[in-house]
Order: sequence, then C-alpha cells, then structure tokens
Amino acid sequence: KAPGDLQDRRVEITGPTDRKMLINALNSGARVFMADFEDANSPTWANLVEGQVNLIDAIERRINFTSPEGKEYRLDEKVATLLVRPRGWHLDEMHVELEGKPVSGSLFDFGLYFFHNAKRLLQKDSGPYFYLPKLESHLEARLWNDVFNFAQDELGIPRGTIRATVLIETILAAFEMEEILYELRDHSSGLNAGRWDYIFSIIKKFRNRPEFVLPDRAQVTMTVPFMRAYTELLVKTCHRRGAHAMGGMAAFIPSRRDPEVNRVALAKVKEDKDREADDGFDGTWVAHPDLVPTATEAFDRVLGDRPNQLERQRPEVSVTASQLTDVKVPGGTITENGLRMNVGVGIQYIESWMRGTGAAAINNLMEDVATAEISRSQVWQWVRHSSRLSEGPTVNADLVREIADDEMSSLRERYGEEVWSKGRFGEARTVFEEVALSKDFHPFLTEVALKHID
Repeated sequence: KAPGDLQDRRVEITGPTDRKMLINALNSGARVFMADFEDANSPTWANLVEGQVNLIDAIERRINFTSPEGKEYRLDEKVATLLVRPRGWHLDEMHVELEGKPVSGSLFDFGLYFFHNAKRLLQKDSGPYFYLPKLESHLEARLWNDVFNFAQDELGIPRGTIRATVLIETILAAFEMEEILYELRDHSSGLNAGRWDYIFSIIKKFRNRPEFVLPDRAQVTMTVPFMRAYTELLVKTCHRRGAHAMGGMAAFIPSRRDPEVNRVALAKVKEDKDREADDGFDGTWVAHPDLVPTATEAFDRVLGDRPNQLERQRPEVSVTASQLTDVKVPGGTITENGLRMNVGVGIQYIESWMRGTGAAAINNLMEDVATAEISRSQVWQWVRHSSRLSEGPTVNADLVREIADDEMSSLRERYGEEVWSKGRFGEARTVFEEVALSKDFHPFLTEVALKHID
C-alpha cells in the first residue's frame, strides 16, 4: 500500500531543480512534484550539486529566491509531495571517481539525495520517493532494489521505506511490466507511461527494419493503435497489482501573448487528460503550473473525492505482443515540415543543454532530452531507409544538411546577433549531425554531448 502522501497523485508536475522552478512547482497546486536530475536537467557539476542543495533547503522549508527584477519567491503553507528522478544507468558522473573510474550517475543522484534527506523526510511524515527512468528489464529493477536495500540498511531505516515509480519508456520494459513491479515489490508505487522516450526506444531497437519506420512525430499520438495498446496494458497491469498507473506528459507552455494558441492547446490538453482519467489512470504529468487546473479538473471529474482508482480493474483489456510492436500509423506521412521540425528542435535543444539548461521552452512546448532523442532518431531512421517525403524528395544526408543550413539562418535571424554570438549553435549542430547522420546509431545523444559541458 502506498504511503499517505502518495495515495493521491492525480496531477504531478515535473521540472529541473533550480530554486525558482522548484518553488513554483511545489506551490503549483499539483499533488506531487518530480524534481528531475534526468531528462530535464543538463548534468553540469553546478546544476547537480546546487540541485541537491536546493532540495535539502526545500525539505527544510528554508528555500527562497529573489529574481533580478526584485520578485520574491517562497514556499506556500501547503506544498506538493516531493519525488526525485536520478539519471539513468547509462550515464556516468565524470566529476566523482571511485578506484580511478567515474561513478554511476544514477547512484550519485540517488545516493546524495537519500543520504542527506531520508531521515529529514521521515521526520516530516513523508519519505524518500523516486522515479526510475529508462529501465529496459526486470534485472535493472532488481539492481535498483538491491541498491535500495543496501542504502536503507546502511542508514538503519526499515526496508520498504523507499518508494519508486518506474517509467515504462522503453519497448523492452513494456514486455516486462509485471516482472518490474515484482522485483521492486517492497518499494514499488507504480508505473508511468513515458511517451517520447518510448517512441525513441522503438526506433532505436528496430532501427534497421523498414516496417518500423514512423511518420512525423506529431502524427504519433497517444491514440494510434500501438501507443493505445501500451497504455491500456500499463493500467491493467498496475491495477492488478495494486500499484498506481500514471499518465504521460502535457508539455504545453501557455503563451502570455497569444490567447488563441492557449485556447487550442488547452483544449488538446483537456482531451488528453480526460482520456487518461477515463482509461483508469490514477494521475498524470504536466510541465507547467498553468496546466495544473486543467489536468486536475479532468481527474476530479472521474475520481471525485477518491484518492485514486486502483480498484478499477480492466479485465476486458487483452494486449498481444504483436499489438505492441505493430507500429503502423493509419494515414501516417513523412513531411518536409516534420523533417524541419526535427532538425530545428534538435539543434535548439542541444544548444540549450550545452549552456546548462535542460528544460527548454521551444515553440510553446517544454522540451527535454527525450524530445531531442526522438527528433534525431527519426532523422537517422528516415535517412537509413531513404524514406520519401510526401512532397516527393528522398531523405538523405545532403537534404538534412541543407535543412540544417536553413534552420541555422532562421534561428540566427530570430535570436539576433547578440544572443547568437553568446550561444553554442555551431557546436550544437555538429553534435546533432553526428547523432542523426552517423553510419552506426549512437545509443544516447547525451553520451556524445557530454564532452561539451563542464
């Protein structure tokens, strides 16, 4: 059974660990805040260490922030429950070595937070709660479980105090949801449907097979058959085991200037969240405080005053392996606009990440590493299979470079010379082309880009 402050998770907000974002997220009205050392964080030493300090200050309720304009930020009386997402197993922490080798980024992020805060949190009637990213098998869940048991024993805290929600954001994990929950059974508090990374993982695993070529990412919505199969299976599996099923991210950032953009986008967010609530999810993710009311309303409508809908079993759901791996999108097309979007967003995100900002507002969406990963892997896949755009041309490296030239020019024009000259757009383009046009597929963009940050 979930601890008291993890029973009701109807809306969770996610974001990086800088002071202002942390205060705004904890005050947002969401039930839970996931503080992110993973995809929404650029892992510079300053970001990682300051992030840990900020979390201690938040737990101790002594965190505050004054903006350059003199606006003051401090915590409200009632704040969200805190969860932390450490980095995935594939990333090392280059600044800390053990026996001459860099330590695991996962263990660094988890270990520092747990060591400094586990007892503090328990004294405040909460606990050390985590989100675990990028798992590909139950064996990785078992490894985390071993880490949890070791850490709890070391600090003399009862086993089962730690609670972890696992992101099902790889195609392999979708086949092992039951096993992942089982391995973490004493520490498990649910699974979450991570959309972009899931699609990225499908492209990565089946990259050499033409039947897995996907259309523009905007067309790969949560309602296409293979994504529907995955979310239905997730709800059914979680509720069968008494664990929370958490819905995916609404990444829209409301515009201060364009009410029409907001009207259209909020209607889409509402539709998305209504569908999740009706499907049996117990809660969902948003990236911006202004989306909390829309998401809360969708779940209030279904939950009323119940904390969750764990009792809602889905016996009618029957998902086969072929439904998870048949990625045909009815009427799907690859367009020049889709290619431009992937190249432009990919370069802009990597540039932001290199400057130390891992959650970047691009085209009214909060983008993180997962968006850049799907962008570059789609480009790689289309080049690899000589896909044709609906406008006629075949996607090849020359076309991608030509579009990159165009995107660089329009970005330069949009940002102006001053911002451009201080930015790292040239380096970002180099990294993007390396991961999008290399002969062999790089498993993770961040492993290539890490060489460019402090």
